Amino acid sequence: MTCLNSRPRTPENCPVCGEGVPPRALACPECGADHRSGWKEDCVEGLDLPEAEFDYGTFVEKEFGTRATGIKTLWWITAVVLLGALAASLALAAF
Repeated sequence: MTCLNSRPRTPENCPVCGEGVPPRALACPECGADHRSGWKEDCVEGLDLPEAEFDYGTFVEKEFGTRATGIKTLWWITAVVLLGALAASLALAAF
């Protein structure tokens, strides 16, 4: 897309990261975006965020799959063994 307006104009909010930009700033203090890298108003219509609500649980399941339940059992067994070893060492130390 070609931008017709080449005159730098500082937006109120950075269209790249959404943070506030001080008046007459040459770049966004948060992400460093500037007129050349992406805040021309003719080129950018705003933040590129999804329209729908974000469901973190669905995202994690989609990215990483379902969690393995065998590891949970392994940690319980490890905890019981360690507690048993601790109790045995304390009982032997008492004698």
